[in-house]
Amino acid sequence: MAFKIQNNRSRKREPMSEINVTPFVDVMLVLLIIFMVTAPMLTAGVAVNLPDSSANSLPDDKEPLTLSINAKGETFIQETQVETSQLVSKILAMSKNRTDTRIYVRGDKSIDYGRVMEVMGLLSRAGFTKVALISGPPLSKSKK
Repeated sequence: MAFKIQNNRSRKREPMSEINVTPFVDVMLVLLIIFMVTAPMLTAGVAVNLPDSSANSLPDDKEPLTLSINAKGETFIQETQVETSQLVSKILAMSKNRTDTRIYVRGDKSIDYGRVMEVMGLLSRAGFTKVALISGPPLSKSKK
């Protein structure tokens, strides 16, 4: 019986024709985790301590304007501080004079409710029809 002995040294190495996807998947998973952690931090730039609510959230068709009132009573459109006297004109300019633009009002829970109602009244008098209040997520029963 004869066997043919192959010499590994004499055989040329051929390039690998398959792509190793394991490093690619590892990088993609790390990027996914980074985006999942940083995305919630990008939603609001003004620190506001929101009251809690058990209501369901509203569906979002497009990006709404966010109007925030911090603990000092200062008013912000997105992250830009605005005087109350210029509030309606700035929002009209940002919404391109469309009064059907959705506006979310975020009021710190330590400020007077009348201040939030004053701002909502200004928006209502200007003709804005889609004004909503934003609250924090509901407290669990163990935290109440």
